[in-house]
Amino acid sequence: MLNIFSIKQTRSGDGASSDGGTKKTSAALLRVTKDLSELGTLPPTCQVTYPNKDDLLHFTLTITPDDGFYKGGRFIFSFTIESEYPHTPPKVKCTQKIYHPNIDLDGNVCLNILREDWKPVLTILSVILGMGFLFSEPNPDDPLNKEAAEVLKTNVNTFRSNVTKTMAGGTLSGVQFDRVLSR
Repeated sequence: MLNIFSIKQTRSGDGASSDGGTKKTSAALLRVTKDLSELGTLPPTCQVTYPNKDDLLHFTLTITPDDGFYKGGRFIFSFTIESEYPHTPPKVKCTQKIYHPNIDLDGNVCLNILREDWKPVLTILSVILGMGFLFSEPNPDDPLNKEAAEVLKTNVNTFRSNVTKTMAGGTLSGVQFDRVLSR
């Protein structure tokens, strides 16, 4: 049986370059460029910035919810797009310590389309909109922060109070949270 992949590797390793020595653009970068062109339709509560304008595979998302428990907060997430994108989802991490049922204290995010429901047809815009939805409708049934989820399920008023306290940089259960108030 002919293994075309191994033939390609052998040819690329012998110094011959079929493209005249120009650097090829990765499939991930091509797809990200297409995905980023959709970001003109972002809601005003979401903003994407690039710490390095030459690196489209690493960027930040800032979410400033205008309703719900987290209204008045400013939440920052780092996005890393790996070379396997769009076959693997972006890596998303909250850069602040926040009190949220779907975000653990290390910043890991529990969003179904970042895990088992990821499909290559989904885009960065899909992920950003899903992230925004987590702030308007936290999901206590699929938590990373089980304590916050349990409080949300059993006592909404206590949950609201905990969110308000922690967004102001308060301490809860011995954990110091980052101040994330936008004003």
